[in-house]
Formats: sequence, structure tokens, C-alpha cells
Amino acid sequence: MASAMKIAVLGGDGFVGWPTALHLSNAGHEIHILDNLSRRWIDTELGVQSLTPMDSIQERTRVWHAVTGRRIHFHLIDLARDYELLKNWLRQERPDAVIHFAEQRAAPYSMKSDRHKNYTVNNNVNATHNLLNALVETGIDAHLVHLGTMGVYGYSTVGAAIPEGYLPVGVQTMGGETVNQEILYPANPGSVYHMTKCLDQLLFQFYAKNDGMRITDLHQGIVWGTHTRETRLHPQLVNRFDYDGDYGTVLNRFLIQAAIGYPLTVHGTGGQTRAFIHIQDSVRCIEIALNNPPARGARVEIFNQMTETHRVRDLAQMVAGLTDSDIAWLPNPRKEAAENDLVVENAKFRELGLEPIRLADGLLGEIVDVAKKFAYRVDRSRVPAVSAWTRDIAATVNHDPEGRRLKSVS
Repeated sequence: MASAMKIAVLGGDGFVGWPTALHLSNAGHEIHILDNLSRRWIDTELGVQSLTPMDSIQERTRVWHAVTGRRIHFHLIDLARDYELLKNWLRQERPDAVIHFAEQRAAPYSMKSDRHKNYTVNNNVNATHNLLNALVETGIDAHLVHLGTMGVYGYSTVGAAIPEGYLPVGVQTMGGETVNQEILYPANPGSVYHMTKCLDQLLFQFYAKNDGMRITDLHQGIVWGTHTRETRLHPQLVNRFDYDGDYGTVLNRFLIQAAIGYPLTVHGTGGQTRAFIHIQDSVRCIEIALNNPPARGARVEIFNQMTETHRVRDLAQMVAGLTDSDIAWLPNPRKEAAENDLVVENAKFRELGLEPIRLADGLLGEIVDVAKKFAYRVDRSRVPAVSAWTRDIAATVNHDPEGRRLKSVS
């Protein structure tokens, strides 16, 4: 094991942040969670709850200590608004590494209304810049690991694999010669949320160049699964599990829908190809990135954090075959291509020792079992994806895939 570090996990109460904090604590690191608990407030706003019952962050960390003897420290800090508090905490604690999950993570939520667009931009961009600014101001040479998204690339294709962050290009000079360069792969965000992650890239590029910051940016695929080795240690350590139309990720949503007898909701043709990763692999990738930091003065290190790609309709048919579920073909609330291919390079993590968990490894049934256990907590009215990308699209959204609403008779 690498030497123990003091690690700040920003957004450590969230879907990926919590199992990451447990995983790194179990590996012997000193973990400090900084979080404003906004994800819990968003649950209240949306009138929905995690499928799995979640205790308070204080109770979660207490149980972790009781089970393992290890402590995880919690600090209530809003990165986007509490700059001085963040800076003072960094100056006092001087972490060796900082893992940045502290951003509003749902594309549909970011497109719900003008208020949600503003919130997502203000929260995500300010949080990232406040962190970078504070690290420079305090003079802390901490390795910053950021959880980004494959969505910065967009979902179109030019018939070539998407590289890990940088694209080699030839630029013709005024003298007619060709000069070879590597540039950030052209950004092509598909939502306000994805746009903020593209802006993150530019902030990282500047601070690495200007201040010599050591930064790793992880372009992650869609996460599936809920359990990791650590969350299985005690029922109260369970991870959150979102099923609603704004925060539930597509494969997890299909599995929950199957568990409660709800039709699997496929939008458009289902020809959207997406990249996927199991949550256990996600936390393992973060650990690998932490143990392989870039040198000071190097460019931002970029990994594509995914293990496989699938079309949405193929996933739906796989889950339907596994669970004998119906499929509902619905209008697409997103503004995107009806069909796309997606080929992604992900050699770096493999070379560093990642052995991926795949959909074929038999864990889908485990998720269905979790969903059935807590099915009584599901509000069926929150299952449909109804946040539309434009006003015109909003008029086509199906709010009632089950056909349960009363219909007028003329």
C-alpha cells in the first residue's frame, strides 16, 4: 500500500463520494469529508428519497468508527460560498490530496428551469475555482483529483476512438509547414451540467500551467451498482440509490423499475450509446489516480474512467430478459442525436492494474434484490424523466408511462 495520506473528500456524502471515503479510510488514510449536504436538500426539494435508507452523515461516520475503529471527520463547508472558511480549513489541515466531488451532478436537474441552470453554474464553477484559488493562496502542494464526466466529449462520433483527454492535431503554419500539437479534445457539452465540467477543464488547464498545480481529471462514465466492499460491512453504511427521473442513472433505474413492476423507460430510439463503470471500480480508479500523481509543472493528467459501452435499448432488453419486464418507448426529453456510436480509449487504468467489473459478471441480480428489499420506499410518480431540454421538447414529454392517470371520455 502507498504511504498513508491526509485526504480531503469534497462532496463525501454523495453517491460516489461516500463509498470513496470509506474505501480510502479502510486503506489506512486519514479522511476528512467536506460537504454542504446540498444533495439531501435537493431530495427535499424534489419530494423524493434515496431508495436505500440513509442516516445522517454524523451517524454514518459514527457507525464506520464502531465497525472498523477508523475515524472519518466531517466538516460542514459550502465550497461555492464559504471561500474564507475553505481557505482557513486548508491552511490549518494541509491535506496531502484533495478529491473534488462537490458539484451538482445531474444533467436533467440542471435543465429543469432557469433557476436550476443558474444554481448548477454558480455551485459547480464557483466551487471548483474557489478550491483552486484557495490551494494556490495557502501554498499547499496537494494532488487534486477531480471527478469529471465522459459528457465533456459529447456523444457524437467521427469514426475514431475518443482519446484520454488530449487530441494530437497538425496545425499548418503561415510558411506552409505542419506543426504537431496536443490539445484538449474539443468540448461538446449536452447540458448545463456538462457545460460546467467543460469549464472545469479550462480552469484546471490554467492553474496547472500558471501555478504548477498537480491535477488529475477523471472523465467518468455512468455509474451502476450501489454496494462496495465497505458499504456491505454494516446496514447503516449503505450507499444512496437514486431512482427518480433527475438523479437515477439509466441502468440503476431500469433495475429498480423491473423490481417494482414498472415498465423500463427507453427514450427515443434507445440508440444512445453510453459509457459505464461499476461503483466498486469507480472508487478503485480514484485510489489508483491518487497513487499516481502528475509531477509538479506537468499538464493535467486525464483518465477516461469507464470500462464498457452499451446502447440504452440493449441495456433495456438485457434487463427485460433478466426480469421479464415490459419496455415503454417514450419521447426523449433531451436534445441529442437519436443514434450515436461511442468508442473510448481507457488504457491508462488498465496499465495501472484495474481489473474491471462488467455487466456480465452477475451483479445485476444483486441490484434487483436491493431494489425489491426497499421497494416500499419508491414513489412511482417520481420515476418518469420529465425535465426537458427545451420548451418545445417539454410539450412532448410523457409524464405517465404506466397510463394510470384518469382519462376524459367524450
